[in-house]
Amino acid sequence: MISVRRARERYRGGDAAAGIESLHALSFGGFYDPDNLRFGPVLACNEERLAPGAGFDEHPHSHTEIVTWVVEGELTHRDSTGRATVVRAGDVQHLSSAGGVRHEERNDGTVPLVFVQMWLAPREPGGTPSYEIVRGIADSTPYAVLAAGAMLYVRRLAAGERTAVPDAPGVYVHVVRGEVALAGERLGPGDSARVTDALGLDVIAAGPAELLFWELNEA
Repeated sequence: MISVRRARERYRGGDAAAGIESLHALSFGGFYDPDNLRFGPVLACNEERLAPGAGFDEHPHSHTEIVTWVVEGELTHRDSTGRATVVRAGDVQHLSSAGGVRHEERNDGTVPLVFVQMWLAPREPGGTPSYEIVRGIADSTPYAVLAAGAMLYVRRLAAGERTAVPDAPGVYVHVVRGEVALAGERLGPGDSARVTDALGLDVIAAGPAELLFWELNEA
């Protein structure tokens, strides 16, 4: 089964006066939809746009695996463990909030920042917070979030190129840029698909495209 969610259907949030625009694919904060709370372990897939100087002040997280993918610009991350990093396009950032951590995210650059942030529920709560950043992850290289039973793949496709959808109980597909076809559905930037019991599916790019695939042990 495939459920397609369009970019125009995302919940709008953020704070325009503060230079923050947020687009939520699932229920988030004040945007509540009992039929759209999660997909397997995926709790959130937020597109965030921050103007230069804008950002999210220090705030707490717990029992959440937070994975960030920068599309344009640079994201400055600081957390209560003393880490301070700059995340750029092509990097995968993973903050495991475990028993509790505080962090802030800002656009300290001079150009707009666009990033996709995905939250996943761990199988077991608690533990010690951890942080990892993979610089310039290669195309189709899997990144495992073992605590949530999930695997992330980044695919950068040329026009006409085809890529297989992982055969898995659940697959969450997010289109970062470009247009692709999945099982007869045309998907564009910001569109997503939730696939249950994927088997023998593939995606074909109409032109240059970038996709995020989550392979999930449950849906």
